[in-house]
Amino acid sequence: MVSWRDVPPASVVLVHGTEDFIAGRALENLRRKLRAESPELEVTTVDASAYTAGQLTMLSSPSLFGEAKLIEVSALAAMNDDFLTEALAYLNSPEPDVVVALHHGGGTRGKKLLDAVKASGAPVVECLPLKKDQEKADFVGAEFRQAGRRIDPQAVRALVAAVGASLAELAAACSQLIADVPSAEGAASVSADMVDKYYGGRVEATAFRVADAALAGNAPVALSSLRHALATGVDPVPLVAALAMKVRTLAKVHSARGSSAQIAKDLGMQAWQVDSARRDIGAWSAEALIRSIQVLADADAQVKGEAKDPVYAVERAVTVIATSARRR
Repeated sequence: MVSWRDVPPASVVLVHGTEDFIAGRALENLRRKLRAESPELEVTTVDASAYTAGQLTMLSSPSLFGEAKLIEVSALAAMNDDFLTEALAYLNSPEPDVVVALHHGGGTRGKKLLDAVKASGAPVVECLPLKKDQEKADFVGAEFRQAGRRIDPQAVRALVAAVGASLAELAAACSQLIADVPSAEGAASVSADMVDKYYGGRVEATAFRVADAALAGNAPVALSSLRHALATGVDPVPLVAALAMKVRTLAKVHSARGSSAQIAKDLGMQAWQVDSARRDIGAWSAEALIRSIQVLADADAQVKGEAKDPVYAVERAVTVIATSARRR
């Protein structure tokens, strides 16, 4: 398997998986690389579900002027029998100067072709959703490195918290910060304050701002941020979820020993997450963490329907957590 950021040109390339954004990026990167080698690249698209017999042969035939060709085939998961038959035959005798990029969106249909492509040794790009915060943080870091820019670890965390639900939105946010921050702020490295300036109004970012203040023992800021969030329509559920995630991280790191890198490896976290937790952990005893976990369990049940007043439930949880930490 190869990275979607660096797809090597080959007679046949398989882009496979359910994350459409990554698949689109992989095809875009392949297209860009081929155009760099052959500016007159001829690009055609084929829908495998509506394929007409003989179409692949016709499109891959050498042109009069010998231009390089890229044939992008979509909808492999719904391919018809004509395409399956001709694609299998094409694998045995691909045309020179032609790249056939096959995009399969996931599922079991077309397994015979997928197995044949993989057995042929063709490059395979796996396009899987990024579900873990660590994977999303790695994605953000790679986006900035590719652009020759730097972003602070806390800014990465803030950006993932604000827009990490959608990979496409996360990529767009990276692009906006990369494009706007230098002229707007005159800084080489993107900071958490800059991320907050652009995306601090997002529900996710607001939830984490409340959580950060509560875990730091700053009850006035935590409660004022919470009340502002609730007044502007933020649902209590993501607020409780953000608090729970922060408390769980603290609990994991509380008794851990070793370097940040080692703890991160042992706990399946990133080093910056461990460093962030360590900055808060001095204000917390084991008893206070247990009390906070209990109040969050109650709040989670109440905001999901067990209480008539979910706002009171989340306010109580924030108050208990913020007052359980020793104010620094």
